[in-house]
Amino acid sequence: MSDIGLHRNLNEDSLLCRPPSDFAVADGMGGHVAGEVASHIFTATMEELLAQRGQNMDQDGLREIVIAGNRAILSSIRSHPERKGMGTTATCLHLGQGKGIWAHVGDSRLYLLRQGNMRQLTQDHTYVNDLIASGSITPLEAENHPKRNMLLRAVGVEEFVQVDTGEFTLETGDIMLLCSDGLTNMVTEEAIRTVLEAKNCTNPAASLVDCAKAGGGLDNISVIVVKYHEE
Repeated sequence: MSDIGLHRNLNEDSLLCRPPSDFAVADGMGGHVAGEVASHIFTATMEELLAQRGQNMDQDGLREIVIAGNRAILSSIRSHPERKGMGTTATCLHLGQGKGIWAHVGDSRLYLLRQGNMRQLTQDHTYVNDLIASGSITPLEAENHPKRNMLLRAVGVEEFVQVDTGEFTLETGDIMLLCSDGLTNMVTEEAIRTVLEAKNCTNPAASLVDCAKAGGGLDNISVIVVKYHEE
């Protein structure tokens, strides 16, 4: 589910959902129409390349898809100079052969909830996250830092994009969450876990969007929830 939120005039997020195997969240940046264009170019490029590649996927393959999305956005900027400055985050997940493979740039996130333990698999490529990692500030201080939304990496900004990748073995009952920062800036991880674990929740993605809007809805909110059951 993707929602404009309560304070934006445009939804610059794009989602890709090709169950049961491929999912992505792209949070566009650049203002006006440009951010929406960048995120759409990325998800459209990913969908096209996935259709060509089929189920034969590894970390290098998913990385190459993100790099191809980077090239496509830069090509669009060259053709439309007024779009200069646009870009997008990219958090991608492929499920197959008992494994989850992910690729990531920016500050959208991928979480894995397994047997009550939820952990963030991706790392935020932000200025404040680097400050936290170096011990310069605490996570609490980061919440109100004036540069808390400054990205250090994005897709479509430079000719070379550094892509994080990883993989994990899937287990029955695993729940994976892909989301834009419009969710995580408004809702605590504990509250997110509570929604994902709720037995009576028939649409956790919609419930999480509602939680983000109840928390202020300051940004676009995009959520994909994937539950894995071994065949």
